[in-house]
Amino acid sequence: MFALLLDFLPVLLFFAAYKLSDLMVATAVLIVATLVQTAITWARTRTVKKLNLVVAGLVLVFGGLTLLLESEIWVKWKPTAVYWMFAAVFAGSEWIGAKSIVRRMFDTQMTLPDFAWRRLNFAWVAFFTLGGVLNLWVAYNFSTDTWVNFKLAAAIGLPLLFALAQGFYVARHAIETPEA
Repeated sequence: MFALLLDFLPVLLFFAAYKLSDLMVATAVLIVATLVQTAITWARTRTVKKLNLVVAGLVLVFGGLTLLLESEIWVKWKPTAVYWMFAAVFAGSEWIGAKSIVRRMFDTQMTLPDFAWRRLNFAWVAFFTLGGVLNLWVAYNFSTDTWVNFKLAAAIGLPLLFALAQGFYVARHAIETPEA
């Protein structure tokens, strides 16, 4: 539970800081919260996943540009950059390595035919690609207030709903294995 809260802490603090102040303060809070999150992870486990380091780097770059240039568009682009990076990694995992990322994450918990693993992996590629596009559409066509609210919902709710929807697909294609 602590790890899950720690994962969402920067976005929750960003949202709270925005509601209490403005986007520039919220961006500074996001940067500090991401650095603290990374430090806590390091202190607890003595490791930080490469993916988390890349996301922290994107927060520093896009957040830093936002503060330095006093332009909110940079922080609005950050979720799209993260989504598209995930899409590229998931897509690339289909051809690099023995197993796709989705399969590596879940093949110890369930058995699926090869085609089902590929479809699940590419469903995540599509999800992340469309998530990036949707973020930009909201960023450029709606107010900053709307974008911040969308960002909170998109960061927490959309992946959860998508994962739950995939549960129905998995249930349809899961191969039952005999008990040991």
